Amino acid sequence: MTDKRFDLETIVQELRQQRDEIRVRLHLARADARDEFERLEKQWEHARAKLGVIGEEAGKAAGEVGAALRLALEELRQGYRKVRDLL
Repeated sequence: MTDKRFDLETIVQELRQQRDEIRVRLHLARADARDEFERLEKQWEHARAKLGVIGEEAGKAAGEVGAALRLALEELRQGYRKVRDLL
């Protein structure tokens, strides 16, 4: 009977340790997600400003600006997916 009790105590201790480790990782993941989201928000504001420039400058160098903006928007898309996956 003591062997079974020892096994149960060992399992319970391992589970406690796993829970604590997961809790720390979740906290860090949320912090990472928050930091990444804040970085992406700055990029978003920059991209929105460029959208305004494209509208105003249509026909001039809009093609080059548009290509750069498409690339920036794709990076934002991937970044937001990463944040979503972290949560």
